[in-house]
Amino acid sequence: MSNVPRSPMDWDATPEPSAPRSPRRVDGWSVLRGLVCAFGLLSLAYWGYIAWPFPMPAVLFIVGAPLFAAVVWYFFRSPRSPIETDVVGKTIVEVALIVAAGGAWISIGHPVVGLVFVVVAAVSGVVASRREAR
Repeated sequence: MSNVPRSPMDWDATPEPSAPRSPRRVDGWSVLRGLVCAFGLLSLAYWGYIAWPFPMPAVLFIVGAPLFAAVVWYFFRSPRSPIETDVVGKTIVEVALIVAAGGAWISIGHPVVGLVFVVVAAVSGVVASRREAR
């Protein structure tokens, strides 16, 4: 029974009480990662504001585009996501979100901002994935 792989749906095992969590380590890469995520969401909201006529379609895109991106990131890319995704799936989701935010800048006439964002987000994503692999 000890060599049998356990599923998250196994109910017969009682979980051990959780040990006190150690404080999260905050460094420059973590701060950059947070800034990239925030800028990506704000980029999608700004795109909704600029690209669509105000008030009705614009309001839906200002709120809907970042909300959709955040929900997709939470379900498939977040470190605490409820859906277990392999490395390839996480990479596909992250690349799609980065390209969407960078493409938003390019579509509203600021290609330099979009390309710089894509490069910085890609470097940040590679570093984050290498750290997760440890």
